[in-house]
Amino acid sequence: MKVLLCGQLDSAERQGWLHALATAMPEAHWLDLDAARREPAAVLAAVVANPAPGSLQGLPKLRLIQSLWAGVDRLLADSSLPAEVPLARMVDPAMSAAMAETALWSVLSLHRDFFSYARQQRAGRWQQLPQRRADELRVLVLGSGEMGRAAARRIADLGYAASCWRRDGTPLPGALAETDIAINLLPLTLETRGLLDARFFAALPAQAAVVNLARGAHVVDADLLAALDSGHLRHAVLDVFHQEPLPAEHRYWQHPQVTVLPHAAAQTDPRSAAAVAVRNLRAARDGGALQHLVERQRGY
Repeated sequence: MKVLLCGQLDSAERQGWLHALATAMPEAHWLDLDAARREPAAVLAAVVANPAPGSLQGLPKLRLIQSLWAGVDRLLADSSLPAEVPLARMVDPAMSAAMAETALWSVLSLHRDFFSYARQQRAGRWQQLPQRRADELRVLVLGSGEMGRAAARRIADLGYAASCWRRDGTPLPGALAETDIAINLLPLTLETRGLLDARFFAALPAQAAVVNLARGAHVVDADLLAALDSGHLRHAVLDVFHQEPLPAEHRYWQHPQVTVLPHAAAQTDPRSAAAVAVRNLRAARDGGALQHLVERQRGY
């Protein structure tokens, strides 16, 4: 079986993925784009990491496009993506666990005012802040997929009042009104782009906090900064941004109520992700059932 491996990977990243994939599936022949162009009819599957538009055209025998990333919004934005070929996103238990850890760290840090204590340390100020119980904080995880459910479970296990919100459930304004910490783990679609805007922040109680671990385009930056500047929101933890790396002049870097992470909330582990990808590759080769297929009309 000949498989194309392509996308936004530097040389070291590609070698790491190639090693992990070849170890998990030694019977496959792994091709780069140049090799695939020389024998396009031999390529049965493509393992991709946000490849350049047009990369998957002209492969007549393609049976599967397997993304290495959980989000597929960039892939779906490519109008040349073969519409008839099944597209699978990465659903890796190790990545879900890592995302849940970051979500839990965010909740703990916000609950126990650890971000405030860090600011006090820089100012040389010794001051104890009021300490609440975990069951007094209401945490809403936006998104009920693998990552959202894993995050909500880990948070609830420590005694927080945690729940997941999905778009076909309780109307969002009502859910937000009962939320102290909102954690965004939604997929990026036409419906969710810009969802975290002035109306979203106004629906939260005063002194609520926001954690965005999904996509930068979910947030309207000017609206979030206004909500923080006004004091309505007390803090934001942000892992993803409209432009990455985050430009040096962006206000988020220096804002006292913003914690910036460099898109590191849940990095893909090639060892576990390769095993997930290979299960689908073998299913595509053998006519088996494919897992984690994307519903293109829904955007995830």
